[in-house]
Amino acid sequence: MIERTIAYLPIKFIWLHMGFDKAQEDVSKNLLLIKNMLYGTSDSEPQTDIVVAQLSQELYNSGLLVLLTQNLSRVDFEGKKDVAQIFNNILRRQIGTRSPTVEYICTKPEILFTLVQGYEHQDIALNCGTMLRECARYEALAKILLYSEEFYNFFKFVEELLTKHKILCAEFLEANYDKVFAHYQGLLNSENYVTRRQSLKLLGELLLDRHNFTVMTRYISNPDNLKLMMNMLKEKSRNIQFEAFHVFKVFVANPNKPKPILDILLRNQEKLVEFLTKFHTDRSEDEQFNDEKAYLIKQIKELRPPEN
Repeated sequence: MIERTIAYLPIKFIWLHMGFDKAQEDVSKNLLLIKNMLYGTSDSEPQTDIVVAQLSQELYNSGLLVLLTQNLSRVDFEGKKDVAQIFNNILRRQIGTRSPTVEYICTKPEILFTLVQGYEHQDIALNCGTMLRECARYEALAKILLYSEEFYNFFKFVEELLTKHKILCAEFLEANYDKVFAHYQGLLNSENYVTRRQSLKLLGELLLDRHNFTVMTRYISNPDNLKLMMNMLKEKSRNIQFEAFHVFKVFVANPNKPKPILDILLRNQEKLVEFLTKFHTDRSEDEQFNDEKAYLIKQIKELRPPEN
C-alpha cells in the first residue's frame, strides 16, 4: 500500500501541472493517507516504526519530498497543512543518533531553498515557515541555509515590510515597540556576522526615517541601547563598526538627551572624542561620513552637565 500511495503522487503532480481538477482532490486524499499513517486517527494508532521507516525510504527514493515542496501552491488548503505535518514528522524521525531525513535533505538542498522562496507567496508562506523553522533546529541544515545566497532573502523580506509602507509601519512599530525590539535585540546580539550587520543596517534606516520619530525617540532614550552601540563601534568587523556609527550618531545628535544618556556620554567624553578622531580615517573620500564624524566630535566636546 505504501509503495502504491507514494508512486501514485508524482503522476498526480504531473496532472496538477496540466490543470486537471480531480488531480488536486486525489493528491489531497493520498496526503491524508500518509499523514494518518504517521499520526493515526481517532479510530487507529500511528503505524509501527518499521512501516514509518519504509514510508520514509519511499519518500526519499521517489523524490516526493522535493515534489511536495515544489508544488505546495498547487495543493488545496488542507493538503498544504498535511504536507507540513508529514514533512516535520519525517524530519524528526531518528534511528539511534542519526536523522535520516536531515541527511537526505543535505543531499537535496533545493528543498530548503524552495521553502525559503515560499515566503514570497502568501498562500504558502505560513506552511513554508513551519517547515523551515523545524529544519533550522538541525545544525547541518542551518549551516546550508546560513551559507547560501537565499539566506539574505530574509533580510529583504523584513526590510520590505518595515520600510515600504512608511505610515503603516510606523504605526505598527509604535503599537508593538516592546515586542518588536525585544526580538530585534536578539538579532543585534547574534553570533552570526551577517545577522548582526544586516539588522544593524536596517535599524539605522528605521531610526533615521522621519515617519518613525516616536520610535526613534523611544529607542535613543534607553541607555542600554546606547551602551550596545558604543560596544559595537569597537567590533572587530569594520562593516559593523560603520553601521553602528550611523545608529550612535542619532543618540549624540538628539538635542533633548535624557539624563541617563547624557550621563553615559559625559562619563566617556574624552574617550569618545579620542576614539572618533581615529575612527575610520581611511574614508577620506567619503565626504558625508567625515562631515558627520566632525559634527559628532564637536557635539561631544561641547557636552556639559545640566545646571541644577
